[in-house]
Amino acid sequence: MISLLHYLGMDTAAMTVNDWLGVFFTVAVFIGMVYVYVMVFRPANKDKFESRRGMALDDEDHINAGEIK
Repeated sequence: MISLLHYLGMDTAAMTVNDWLGVFFTVAVFIGMVYVYVMVFRPANKDKFESRRGMALDDEDHINAGEIK
């Protein structure tokens, strides 16, 4: 594993805490994006997403946000 990191140009001994946090968050976001892509493009979930297709444009029900009348 260490030889792979050195092959990729990572000097693990010189990495600071911020560097390790950046690597961790980058890997976590990549895994999260792969999960979302698999969930969205899975044919079994098509009906669930199609039923909510117009949710952002649906403004028939007024939401009371404390406006003064």
